[in-house]
Amino acid sequence: MIQISQLKMPIKHTKEDISKKLSRMLHIPAKETAAFSILRKSLDARNKTDLKWVYTIGLEHKQEEAIIKKVHHNNIMLTNIKKYSFSPSGTEKLCVPPVVVGSGPAGLFCAYMLALHGYRPLLIERGEPLEQRIKTVESFWRDGLLNEESNVQFGEGGAGTFSDGKLNTNVRDKCNRNRFVIDTFLSFGAPASIAYDYHPHIGTDLLSKIIVRMREKIKELGGTISFSTKLIDCEYENNQLCSITVESTKRDHARRKICAQVVVLAIGHSARDTFHMLYEKKLPMEPKSFAVGMRVEHSQEMINKCMYGNTYPKELPAAPYKLTAKTKNNRNVYSFCMCPGGYVVNASSQSGRTAVNGMSYSGRDGENANSAIIVNVTPDDFEDKGVLGGVAFQEKLEEIAYQQGQGNIPIQRYEDFCQDKASVCTGKVQPNSKGNVQLSNLRPIFQEEINQAFIDGMEQFNKKIPGFSHPDTLLCGVESRTSSPVRIVRDDNYTSRIEGIYPCGEGAGYAGGITSAAMDGIKVFEAIAKKYKASQQ
Repeated sequence: MIQISQLKMPIKHTKEDISKKLSRMLHIPAKETAAFSILRKSLDARNKTDLKWVYTIGLEHKQEEAIIKKVHHNNIMLTNIKKYSFSPSGTEKLCVPPVVVGSGPAGLFCAYMLALHGYRPLLIERGEPLEQRIKTVESFWRDGLLNEESNVQFGEGGAGTFSDGKLNTNVRDKCNRNRFVIDTFLSFGAPASIAYDYHPHIGTDLLSKIIVRMREKIKELGGTISFSTKLIDCEYENNQLCSITVESTKRDHARRKICAQVVVLAIGHSARDTFHMLYEKKLPMEPKSFAVGMRVEHSQEMINKCMYGNTYPKELPAAPYKLTAKTKNNRNVYSFCMCPGGYVVNASSQSGRTAVNGMSYSGRDGENANSAIIVNVTPDDFEDKGVLGGVAFQEKLEEIAYQQGQGNIPIQRYEDFCQDKASVCTGKVQPNSKGNVQLSNLRPIFQEEINQAFIDGMEQFNKKIPGFSHPDTLLCGVESRTSSPVRIVRDDNYTSRIEGIYPCGEGAGYAGGITSAAMDGIKVFEAIAKKYKASQQ
């Protein structure tokens, strides 16, 4: 394949325009460039008066080497796109199907890969299937009736289902697992743009449909899926897993024991009761750093003008941003999970505690932009110095947020936050939320060192995006679930000290986001398949 990088095009252009430009660059007829493929697309907005789309293009041609010899251009070269490939080589017998706990991206992809290669996995999920989960979540947003087992955090698809379906990751993978994740989503109906956009996203509305199709494929391949089923115990002898106990999260709370040789713990970052159970079972775990803060809302129009210029073309997508700062008190402050044209959502999973997240639909056409502006915290910040100190730290923040918001999402103008006084009204920015809101004071949620770091970061960001720290900027609390507060220790074979237990994904402390979690699910599948042969062999 011929790869052409740094191909710049005006904002308004057609596929034929690209083809003609390729023809001129490669000195071949336009009809021979018409079948090009887009490998990467991004926006160059450094010059606000001359915005450009920047492409990396792939073109297959019968005379590729001859064309390259003739062109002599640094941005034109031959390349081979390596595809993900893996063949199971395990020889040990699995007497019972492998069990995957959790159907977020890590568990879903691990189960999908196991099913694809004949292992007939059992996938258990404490929450509901998506069709019912969506109704339950919407009921909570409307009426405030929380189902602690099926909500924004728990249920088919995991926490990422009610986000933005962001697929960008900083994880570099020589085996191209990241590309396999993208290709898998494409095969189940994701928009073609995720294959080449610099900041790929699916959107909450489309992602839910894709997850259902993946579920049905797992079942078609011989897998079994059990919803409303929560892991409550693991039994092992001589450091060897022998069974698990699960409990129905429906009214009957029926329990059953399942014989198990292999259990993948893809439990998600909010499974606090499961963390406690695993700790009591003496499964090796350790506390880890994460970050906390607030969702920050601005007018999307304001963000667009700052990123694209005051007279930007209206056909451009809602503008994203990414910001980082180092504060005077030596804290890292940064934007996280930025949602262009999105909503702040009540993402609580425990009664008496409030947590928020952000989400966008595929169109990203909401009035506001929002992102989490978060401050790093380490185990040194936790009052409880035990393994689960981070869990207790998160819960305390959420309890205060619940109190400040009287059970709703507490919101506050930025100016009022700086002055440590409750807001009595909103200003230019009106809340764009899923879930009821309550004017409040967010300052008491955090220790003062974190508050000062947050303010310092906001003021630094204002120098990069004028208006970012406007008095009417809206703060929503509390963003406490940025990543898992613990790491479930595993070795180079992806297994715990307890033989047969495979910690996996974001909840186990090995991923951050949909793509990296899915990739970790694939890695765990590979580890299982290198040791065990498929049940149908």
